[in-house]
Amino acid sequence: MARDINVGIIGFGTVGSGTVDILIRNQEIIKRRLGVNLVLKSIADIDINRKRDVMVPDGLLTDRAEDILEDPEIDIVVELIGGLKDAKRYLLAAIENGKHVVTANKALLAEQGKEIYELATRKHVGVAFEASVGGGIPVIRALREGLCANRIRRITGILNGTSNFILTRMANEGLTYEDAVKSAIRMGYAEDPPDLDINGTDAAHKITIMVSIVLGSPYPFDEVYREGIDKLSPDDLRFADEFGYSIKLLAISTFSDNRVQARVHPAMVPKGHILANVSDVFNAVFIEGDFVGPNLFYGLGAGRNPTGSAVVSDIMSLARHISHGVSYSIPPLGYSENRKENFVVEPMDYLNTPYYFRFSAIDKPGVLSKISGVLGDNNISIHSVIQKGREINGPVPIVMLTHEARESDVRKALSVIDNLDVLTDKTVMIRVYGG
Repeated sequence: MARDINVGIIGFGTVGSGTVDILIRNQEIIKRRLGVNLVLKSIADIDINRKRDVMVPDGLLTDRAEDILEDPEIDIVVELIGGLKDAKRYLLAAIENGKHVVTANKALLAEQGKEIYELATRKHVGVAFEASVGGGIPVIRALREGLCANRIRRITGILNGTSNFILTRMANEGLTYEDAVKSAIRMGYAEDPPDLDINGTDAAHKITIMVSIVLGSPYPFDEVYREGIDKLSPDDLRFADEFGYSIKLLAISTFSDNRVQARVHPAMVPKGHILANVSDVFNAVFIEGDFVGPNLFYGLGAGRNPTGSAVVSDIMSLARHISHGVSYSIPPLGYSENRKENFVVEPMDYLNTPYYFRFSAIDKPGVLSKISGVLGDNNISIHSVIQKGREINGPVPIVMLTHEARESDVRKALSVIDNLDVLTDKTVMIRVYGG
């Protein structure tokens, strides 16, 4: 039998605990599948005395990451501390020392991954990051391996379980956004406050990583359009239902020739679409390739055990290569050479899609004609309208679905409409997902 393969883990928090638990409890099945012993040699954490729900053998814990990075016997370093500065420093040091690395750090890879990928390629070591997108859903492996013969046309994902849970509660129970957030925090599905989840940043990190794999070149995170769910009300979800839609926070990327667009925003998803039925904290990724057609990946997108499962799968993948004495055969972004940035970022202004508008208007004659006049002046035609009166001269909602329109025209129209004296609040605009 080949020699033991030694693993060091930096970070013993939620995901670290889940990873260690799997390595210990499933040690025998891991050994049978690998054909070698996978040995957890060291765990580094800033607080080694904190009580955890997983027991580890004496002598395994250290409060110095350097004990792992400088140990010549450790083959694979797993970074699970999150953040940017220290995590990047540890990963680069591990790679410089010729160690394969595993990380779940979506923010680091999305914002500063290029340096990590390039160093790993020069040092002929593997960078594995299945857990960075979709928790336990094997979507990174699907893009780098399972679908690698295809040109990817579109990726559409529900990539943030916290936002999906909040929208599910608002839709099913009529909760306000604020009450749904409190429920998510109380049940442990959200940080307090959950800013990166609800403002689209978390999903934007994840779509950036996937787009980079499709392109074979790091996609600039700052070019991902981001819009959150905090402006939505239960009325919007109710009106969406009347029109035959569900509202989801979607991460969408499209690829056409060398043009790429990546965006995160709430979207109206037709109820007949499979993504409309993804509820609570579940994630789903819908990938369309030129030959394979549509593929759906669905499961728990976060949490101790699903994410730990993805981390261990990466460790095992790297261990297989080590046990056979070969360099890691799959480059970080799935291409045999570093590709130059030969793509063009398509601006949001070029987007063509139907739109949902909710206007808060004074209930008096001529309001609808004023609004529709501005829309018509900007090449936006109305598909359907819901208008519900409440009280004379009081605010009423006017809700519209448009035919397909250009984003730049919509923005121009709303800049005019929002300054009309017949409106009492800013317009709520949601894009309609056409699939």
